[in-house]
Amino acid sequence: MIGNILNFWNALCSQMKQFLKQWTKPATSSLVIETLSDMTRSRTELIAENALLRQQLIVLKRQVKQPLFTQSDRIRSVLLARCTRFWHQALHLVQPDTLLRWHRDLFRFYWRCQSRTTTREPRIAQETIELIKQMAQENRLWGAERIRGELLKLGIKVSKRTIQKYMSKVRASSSGSQTWSTFLKNHAKDIWACDFTVVHDLLFRPLYIFVIIELQTRQMMHLAVTRSPSDAWTMQQLREATPWGNGPKYLIRDRDTKYGPLFLALAESSGIKELKTPVQAPRANAICERFIGSLKRECLDHRFILHAYQLHRLLREYGDYYNRSRPHQGIEQRVPTRYEPDYPLSSGPIIAKPVLSGLHHTYSRTAYLH
Repeated sequence: MIGNILNFWNALCSQMKQFLKQWTKPATSSLVIETLSDMTRSRTELIAENALLRQQLIVLKRQVKQPLFTQSDRIRSVLLARCTRFWHQALHLVQPDTLLRWHRDLFRFYWRCQSRTTTREPRIAQETIELIKQMAQENRLWGAERIRGELLKLGIKVSKRTIQKYMSKVRASSSGSQTWSTFLKNHAKDIWACDFTVVHDLLFRPLYIFVIIELQTRQMMHLAVTRSPSDAWTMQQLREATPWGNGPKYLIRDRDTKYGPLFLALAESSGIKELKTPVQAPRANAICERFIGSLKRECLDHRFILHAYQLHRLLREYGDYYNRSRPHQGIEQRVPTRYEPDYPLSSGPIIAKPVLSGLHHTYSRTAYLH
């Protein structure tokens, strides 16, 4: 009887103690009640909770605005929370669910490291790997199963997944059609590109510049200026850029309304196929965009434009400098009008000629006079 009473009393005291911990700790803000609650806890648990709070203070002092936890901060917070039962009450900068997510991420990282293979040597012979790559490169129409059949004829047993792994290293793309950059590279000598840009004169009136450039040599084929571009005006510029039918096979342009039915009719009658770029995709016409950027950085940004005649004169002088003297990175530092490699003089005095009122200079050698 006395034993049952003692057991009941111990159980009641344990439940009251646990109730006191769970009730008073998170709900009160009184210093006295919190201190009385902490007296029922062990020293180790209090030290762990203080360390967790101190870690949050370190993160808070490190940032000016929103505190950011580094990877080491997250690991320390997870380890300190493991040492106390009241870790969710000691969190003030993050939610308990966030700490649990860090804990799960840490477990995933641990098991990922444990399951990582220690050796990177292939399980098949290097000779077989080279043979797979050779077959994939020499036979572009063969798939993994076709190559697997050829290997079985040679007495080599390799899984389809392994063949696909090494095929991907020699075949850049599994798509049957070529990419846009590949098309431009293969047909650069037959492609021109055109585009509009706008500048403003001293009275903030717009002036429109029309540009046509050849892709292979980067040669500027045509430059024109107008205050009111229209379909008829753009058609006339294309006619002037292609005299006697000397035009490209393809012409890259955007979907501007300035390229209207008259422009399309002239292009079709001249045997030019228009390639329209996608909407808001300037990289599809990157070479022409690069020329416009060079035109502004190297010329127009350093001049006050007074009227259209002055702008036309500047463009004509810059176009001559661009085509005849300026090297280009895209064509291995060659000059557009001297696209084929030439053999310049290796000796002789070097002379400098100012261009665009001294904004740029061209340098060349002169032969000795005897």
